[in-house]
Amino acid sequence: MALTVPSPELSAPPPSSRLRSGRGDPPAQAVPPPRAAPGRSLAQWYERELGWAVAPGPPVRLLTGLRFDVLDMPAPAGAALLSRYARTGPVALMGRRMRFLVAAGGAEELPGLLDWLEWGGVDLDLSAVGADGRITAPVPPGWDGSRETAVWLRPPEPGCEVEATLPAFAGFAGRAADGGGGGTPDLVRLVAAAATECHRARLFPTKSVTGSAIAPRRADAKRSGNAGTQPFAFS
Repeated sequence: MALTVPSPELSAPPPSSRLRSGRGDPPAQAVPPPRAAPGRSLAQWYERELGWAVAPGPPVRLLTGLRFDVLDMPAPAGAALLSRYARTGPVALMGRRMRFLVAAGGAEELPGLLDWLEWGGVDLDLSAVGADGRITAPVPPGWDGSRETAVWLRPPEPGCEVEATLPAFAGFAGRAADGGGGGTPDLVRLVAAAATECHRARLFPTKSVTGSAIAPRRADAKRSGNAGTQPFAFS
């Protein structure tokens, strides 16, 4: 018996069928236009919205020593500061470290302040980032990011000069003048409280702190009206 061999045209679907079935390359006109790199968009947000200097990434980094310096401490110690005091400068969380923005030049004051506060020589795991330093740029509020991404816990406000919100060195008399009632602390008080909490965190280790764990406590404090009523503690 003779066998009938189907023609090649009938055995394979036309190119248009393969495209519709999802098994072929998409047509040229279906390719979306190129999008800006996420790192570049983040850098532009800081440059345009805040006027901050950045170093291109990845990761995008903020330059310190120009408009602000940074106090860097373990996240549990930083969380204790946030719960004690409602008003500080901008604060970011990066992994297991928390970063408090302070006035430019504050990093240079840290060693002398710790000595004056009688913390000199104690291993506190408290450091500062100042001139010629860089920190990873946190994602702005509302932006998507991975769990490893730096995030703002107290973000800077676009259109506002950040310098006016930053703890600065006002002399050692500032510690006695500020009772901790609600204003932004000066650098002396912030360093004193940070040293206390860093020492406490080393003596009594706790679980790591995340931004999602801190947010509910801040919201509860605002609703109850008790935010910022507890003064700093000094050792």
